Amino acid sequence: MTTGTENTKKATSAKSKETVTKLRIRVRAYEYKILDASVRQIMDTALRYDAKLIGPIPLPTQITKYTVNRSSFIYKDAREQFEMRVHKRLIDIMNPTPKVIEALTNLTLPSGVNIDVKMM
Repeated sequence: MTTGTENTKKATSAKSKETVTKLRIRVRAYEYKILDASVRQIMDTALRYDAKLIGPIPLPTQITKYTVNRSSFIYKDAREQFEMRVHKRLIDIMNPTPKVIEALTNLTLPSGVNIDVKMM
């Protein structure tokens, strides 16, 4: 006969054996078309090796605005406004195999794309 503490020990040991590793990929770019093409390339590579994917999840676009005087000394009302938009996407790969990780490291992506990879 098992006691209540033994049952909880079995349940926690079963949970520790089922640790889910996750590869979290955050992709950033100034142009959304290049970003979407890169995300599609990452997803195709992961699906080729039968990896389980979550995403791409669009994250909020970071908008930075700058206001500049057109004239250096007078005409204070004449101003120009510029903005920079940084588009972001998030992809999670559940239980990645070494083949998936190797294939993702060998990818060549366009020069305007920034990638952050974390193991969780």
